Amino acid sequence: MATPQPPQSGAAGQLFDLFQRGRLAEAESVCRRLLAADKDQLAALHILGLIEAQRGNLGAALQLFSRTAALNPRSVEAHVNVGRVLGLLARHEEALACYDKALAIDPSFLLALNNRGGTLRALGRLDEALASYDKALAIRPDYADALYNRGNALAALERHDQALVSYDKALALRRDDAKVLIARGNALMALQRFSDALASFERALSLRPRDAMALYNRANVLSFLRRYDEAAGSYRQALEIEPDHRYAFSGLADCAAFTCDWRDHARLSAEVAARVRDRRSIIHPFTFLAWCDEPELQLACARSFVDDTFASPPPAAKFASARRDRIRIAYVSADFRDHAMSHLMCRLLELHDRTRFEVHGVSLGQDDQSAIRQRVAKAVDRFHDAAGRNDGDVAAMMRSLDVDIAIDLTGHTKGNRIGVFARRAAPLQVSYLGFPGTGGTRFIDYMIADDIVIPPGAEAHYSECIIRLPGCYWVDNRERAIPDGAASRADSRRKAALPESGVVLCSFNNNYKITPPVFDVWMRLLRAVDGSVLWLLRDNPRAEQNLQREAVARGIDASRLVFRDRLPLPEHIASHLLADLFLDTVPVNAHTTAGDALWAGLPVVTCLGSAFAGRVAASLLQAAGVPELVTRDLAGYEALALKLTSDPDLRHGVRAKLEDARMRCLLFDTDRFRRSLEAAFVTMWDIGQRGEAPRSFNVAPAV
Repeated sequence: MATPQPPQSGAAGQLFDLFQRGRLAEAESVCRRLLAADKDQLAALHILGLIEAQRGNLGAALQLFSRTAALNPRSVEAHVNVGRVLGLLARHEEALACYDKALAIDPSFLLALNNRGGTLRALGRLDEALASYDKALAIRPDYADALYNRGNALAALERHDQALVSYDKALALRRDDAKVLIARGNALMALQRFSDALASFERALSLRPRDAMALYNRANVLSFLRRYDEAAGSYRQALEIEPDHRYAFSGLADCAAFTCDWRDHARLSAEVAARVRDRRSIIHPFTFLAWCDEPELQLACARSFVDDTFASPPPAAKFASARRDRIRIAYVSADFRDHAMSHLMCRLLELHDRTRFEVHGVSLGQDDQSAIRQRVAKAVDRFHDAAGRNDGDVAAMMRSLDVDIAIDLTGHTKGNRIGVFARRAAPLQVSYLGFPGTGGTRFIDYMIADDIVIPPGAEAHYSECIIRLPGCYWVDNRERAIPDGAASRADSRRKAALPESGVVLCSFNNNYKITPPVFDVWMRLLRAVDGSVLWLLRDNPRAEQNLQREAVARGIDASRLVFRDRLPLPEHIASHLLADLFLDTVPVNAHTTAGDALWAGLPVVTCLGSAFAGRVAASLLQAAGVPELVTRDLAGYEALALKLTSDPDLRHGVRAKLEDARMRCLLFDTDRFRRSLEAAFVTMWDIGQRGEAPRSFNVAPAV
């Protein structure tokens, strides 16, 4: 707030002295005495407005400041304070007009320039906000508040390296400003300088040990560094200080899932759902999948997250006035690198019908110089490396390319840039493959699915219109190498730290997908089958320790859990030859991992879940020609797994069936999938060309 210049003497001078010394009750008494004698006493009106604002009585403060400005229209301070209160009331356009009035009187009034920048930020006019801060700093280069706010505007523009410079300048002036240290830490996180970010948050906490936001941000960087126990402790501290912190509970749930910490699983699971239902927390949609498989709550979770992250999206872009010979499509991903997404998509990109489609690839992740990235780049007509651009610039680039259909391959997964789609990069925007659930947005028009992952009647649980492809929504690459089983299985098992004989059950899903009910089934299977072991993926030391502890608690020797490291893709596929049966997880199934197992000919037993993420393996098994491996509940899952585990002839028969169908089944028929997907693109394009709103539809089987 702006304080007017105090008079040198008299009652008004006494009033200013009391206010500046923080003796508000006495100051208020003087104000009311002065106003009783003269209702237009300017100093009393202004100071009483400041007192009411400090107390949070914004309506009363606004009335007092507005009256002051009306009586003294040349008072810069009065206009600034009216603007400040209007901003606190989220009446930003009116606030901006007040700051403009103040600056028309005194263009060099620093507080007006600084506050005007904040208002423009709130309105999403970030470049103008930056210009306002720059004007203030041109007048006073050591204006620490403007430097801090300038850094915030640059961070919102995703210019984090420049934001860091501003924060460092602000800290040079105010070394112990915790809020600047927190903002600086966030910029360093965005630049993936995690150790430096942690140091910045630690310094902020040394100044304000009970700052919930600093604790939350410290926890975030610890989680990125995979120091999950420390991260969980920091999230808990934030929640102790601020029980309804909007974000910390999501991080705590994430840490518990990634480390398989089930000591409080039932209560935590119920609370995750309750916090979404009651809108007490913003839970990340990816985190929520592992905790709750109720489709209606998954939608509520995603909507809350998106609404909290993005302002109202712009309207859909208009279609070109005349249809081109080729529909222009753009696949957008943070994972055009040595990542499962690229391995799955590369053959589809190569096969697209260039007589009907012009294909673009927009990469939002770093170039890892891998062979698969180079293959993806060659597979499209034009490849755009947009990793260094902010969301607005990427969306503008795609609009300048006149993209007709933009396909988001990342969704709410790591490295996502949903902000590109929030800015309407294309007239039609489609979610596919990356995130197995609804995005909860108002700007993604369609989701690619099938009638297993999203059964008829489930449309109400999705913010997108549903396109159901025939057979299976999954794409895979039939051209990858078939694993070679020529080597001695016993020798290979021994090298992998597996027993040379005996049944090997495996689940190479990420550890966060393992839940107590599924693990209970696995332990009963180990107990029922002598000499059997469970082969799991090694993700982090704490998860390994917790799973071993949970096995012992269920009467199983910890040595019967064997962990393997992540392997390059060819070795990963080959490792399935050493196992006898793949055991799926629920509520989040194996997705790419199930496809890998089926390609290797390894039977996968799954349990059909309630929501998309828990139904993917069923779709893949149907498309692979082995629907008999899909069960409806955990009792059926356990019975089938035990039957296959106990009957080697039955297992070998299923394996032979998979190997025989590998080159003929729907799952790995990339070209048939391509024809179905292209039919979906043409249909959605035709609907848009006619000026009709997006709607759900089924694609007929390709001929």
